Amino acid sequence: MTGAGQLLARCRAGIGRFFATAAMAAAAASVQSGAAWAEQVLPLSKATDVVEVQSSFDSLFGTDDRAPRTYSSPFGQQLAAVANASQGRIGVAAMDLTSGRMVDVLGNQRFPMASTSKIAIAATFLEGVDKGKWTLSSEFPLMVPVGSAPFSSAVAPVRPGEYMPASRLLELMITRSNNYATDALLKVVGGPKAVNAWIERAGIDDWHIDRDIATLVRDDGAIDPARVVDKRDSATPYAMVQLLAGIYQGKWLSPSSRAALLGAMSRCVTGKRRIPAGLPEGVSVSHKTGSLNNTSSDVGIIQTQDGRVFAVAIYVTGQGGRPGRETRIASIARTIYNGYLAESPPARLTAVR
Repeated sequence: MTGAGQLLARCRAGIGRFFATAAMAAAAASVQSGAAWAEQVLPLSKATDVVEVQSSFDSLFGTDDRAPRTYSSPFGQQLAAVANASQGRIGVAAMDLTSGRMVDVLGNQRFPMASTSKIAIAATFLEGVDKGKWTLSSEFPLMVPVGSAPFSSAVAPVRPGEYMPASRLLELMITRSNNYATDALLKVVGGPKAVNAWIERAGIDDWHIDRDIATLVRDDGAIDPARVVDKRDSATPYAMVQLLAGIYQGKWLSPSSRAALLGAMSRCVTGKRRIPAGLPEGVSVSHKTGSLNNTSSDVGIIQTQDGRVFAVAIYVTGQGGRPGRETRIASIARTIYNGYLAESPPARLTAVR
């Protein structure tokens, strides 16, 4: 019997005991707890058994509770080191758009998107522009929240505010992460369902929004994303990189709409201590940040002076506070930049499992 078969047999033998204690332990489980339990089930006698144990554990219980363990390249090892999950879950994915080479840390695990979801909201609206449903000069009102208690309603109440051209709403949403402008355009396109439908048409999996921004912000704080995977309003880093790459490559939007979105991302004024802080002068960044309770993120397109282009998605939780998360994002961005410049073989890299 293989190591994986032994694990499966022992898992089944002890499954009742495991689930009897799982409910009590779930709330306090750390990102390392799943792997620790798997290692207790089957003592490891060889280094190669680690991969078998982890693969079998993942097939039975999923990967949400386990941090990255093995790495396949020096680049992956360096990235995993700066994306260490000891102070909170960290998810990273990056793609060299010239070669297609990818690298990730927990790239297939869900993380809260926060305001990084606004890229897809913008793309959904711009598809409507391309189809002639509205124009960038069409005017719509800001959606201003009305005071309400957390979880007091399924959707947080809002009221119409000042009318603005769609071009201005788009600029505010992307460059300054303005929530009122975001909910204005989100309402125009038909709400979260319309954005999810656009994502599905684009062929992107593991990406979903469930609430408007007013509701998301009002009800924030009930779940700690450093310890718990909440699939609402979440995406995997892989999915976000796929979105970024497709927008940059012009897969879904007209040239003018593509330019409008990437142009706004290049003028982003939030997150100066995040991706931009980790890169040398002369490197351009078109990006969108996100922030909620105990989570900070930055996703975007990095363009080097010699014309290379990288799509990057970085999601960081915990780290003792926002300054620690922003420092970690900058370090990860720098590692990705240096790693891609140093490596030449056009192979897919991974720093997970």
